[in-house]
Formats: sequence, C-alpha cells, structure tokens
Amino acid sequence: MEALEKALLAVKALDSKRAKDIEVIKITDVSSLGDYLVLASGTSSTHIKALANEVEYKLSEEGIEPEHIEGKSSNWILLDYASVMVHVFHKEGREFYQLDRLWADGEKVDVSDIIVREEFN
Repeated sequence: MEALEKALLAVKALDSKRAKDIEVIKITDVSSLGDYLVLASGTSSTHIKALANEVEYKLSEEGIEPEHIEGKSSNWILLDYASVMVHVFHKEGREFYQLDRLWADGEKVDVSDIIVREEFN
C-alpha cells in the first residue's frame, strides 16, 4: 500500500471516531522522516486513545502495523508507520506544539472529500 493510501485510511479511521481538525501534510520534499504527517485532535484523553486505537485497528486490518507507538498514556499519541506518522493530540497540546506551523513548508493534502461528517464545535 502506498504512503498516501495509508494516510487516507488513517484519515477515514479518525473521521469515523469524530476527530477534530484532521490535516494531512506531505513532507516528502522537506524531510527524510517520512512521506506524510496526519494530524488530528481529540476532546479528552479517552477520545485520543480511541482515535489512536481506531487508526491502529483499521491499518492492521490491511496488514499494516506501526513500527513504533509513543504516548499511549498521554494527551499526544504518535503512531509511526515509517512513511506515515499519525499524531493525535488534545487540543491544547496541538496548539502548544504547533506541528501544523512547524511543517508549513510541506504540502497540505486536501482531505475534505474524505471527511464525511460535518464539523461540530
């Protein structure tokens, strides 16, 4: 499975569990860390864990296992799939670390056609 397909599968999983502010950034041209970052926010530590678990489950169904997982007991969980890194934050942590801004040189991928539900704030 190509890196973009992995990233989009993660987006679908996050969206199915009502993640907020889902973004995908292509970093192939600006970093050797991987090809895509997937960023999403959860509303509580329980929600963040549920989001990460859903991504892990959906990708595992396709035979894709994370190489590394960080922060399973915190408000920021990283699922490292080598070419795709999925970051699930609590809103405050995401605002503090500002990975969106840090990777601003990357290319944002439009996922609006994948996200099927409406955002409720």
